[in-house]
Amino acid sequence: MPRLSAALDRIQPSQTLAMTARVAELKRQGVDVIGLSAGEPDFDTPEFVKDAAIEAIRKGQTKYTNVDGTPELKAAIQGKFARENGLDYQPNEIIVGVGGKHVLFNAIVATCQQGDEVVIPAPYWVSYPDMVAFSGATPVFVPAGADQGYKITPEQLDAAITPRTRWVILNSPSNPSGAAYSAGELKALGEVLRRHEHVMLLTDDMYEHIFYADFPFTTMAQLCPDLKDRILTENGCSKAYAMTGWRIGYAGGPAWLIKAMAKLQSQSTSNPCSIAQAAAAAALNGPQDFLAERQAAFRKRRDLVVGMLNEAPGLACPTPEGAFYVYPDARGCIGKSTPDGKVIATDDDLINYFLDSARVAAVSGTAFGLAPAFRISYATSEAVLKEACTRIQEACKALR
Repeated sequence: MPRLSAALDRIQPSQTLAMTARVAELKRQGVDVIGLSAGEPDFDTPEFVKDAAIEAIRKGQTKYTNVDGTPELKAAIQGKFARENGLDYQPNEIIVGVGGKHVLFNAIVATCQQGDEVVIPAPYWVSYPDMVAFSGATPVFVPAGADQGYKITPEQLDAAITPRTRWVILNSPSNPSGAAYSAGELKALGEVLRRHEHVMLLTDDMYEHIFYADFPFTTMAQLCPDLKDRILTENGCSKAYAMTGWRIGYAGGPAWLIKAMAKLQSQSTSNPCSIAQAAAAAALNGPQDFLAERQAAFRKRRDLVVGMLNEAPGLACPTPEGAFYVYPDARGCIGKSTPDGKVIATDDDLINYFLDSARVAAVSGTAFGLAPAFRISYATSEAVLKEACTRIQEACKALR
């Protein structure tokens, strides 16, 4: 049998993408299944963004660009950081990647090796631990359950940091929980980082514009400017502008780190798609009023899903402060039996039961490092969400 890389052995396929593929196959077979596993807005890319891409093609902007992004897109990113976050990044402190995932991967692989540790709050986005493991470093998980709003405390962070810690990863609002840190909570975590000068912070702000909390969105480099040279502030166009397939992510950080990430990128993908970069520049420079309209739609869906899932026996669904996911605590379902006598021993059993009996696809909390729970994306229509939640309610009522 052909030999595969040892690095490849350290990672697992994305469980969210695996479930999405499973749903697609069921639909191809004619099965009436509702897929709520994919983290993708159902809104379309704005027309003015599409027009910018078409215009870029017509102008012949179809050649290689600078590895780390066009000057035009970097200028748009500079403007976004200054306008929305009060952050001043120079062009050599900005990188553009093939999606936010690519930017995060480059940062980890460019800086981590065997013996290093990366602190990751749980529940976490499924890709963080695998990126760390691929680099040879060790993920260190800090659990934060529903009882603490799915957010880690300064005391937990301090206890997790060792002399081997290279990075702390912070995702706010969070995938999968939707939890968001307030300015006060971030400053308290920043005070911990201030005492550990060897530790870098990676802030994943991808859901910045899908935010419902009664406090404004803030990011760590904005609140703790003295730590800015130890922070990589990552964001992208996928979620806010419904551009998941365009694959444009970006980040601002210290010049030495951006240079290292660009070096790695130069030998992997080279530049992101030139046409997608032109579209992303238009997205960041163009009208932003539609963001509030879409946020209001997501908020309405959130309230619908939270209310209906909390009526399902055995589920307890906290109210997210951002993103477009709910992460119900499923402890009340564990140990019960399905109508055909199968015991629900884990949250994997539960989501398989939902898929088989209710024809609703979710992703288990095990995939996100905090179980028993599951993630549902409410980035779809209210009618679909009502039907899905009704099916889940009936499936939970049938458990004994």
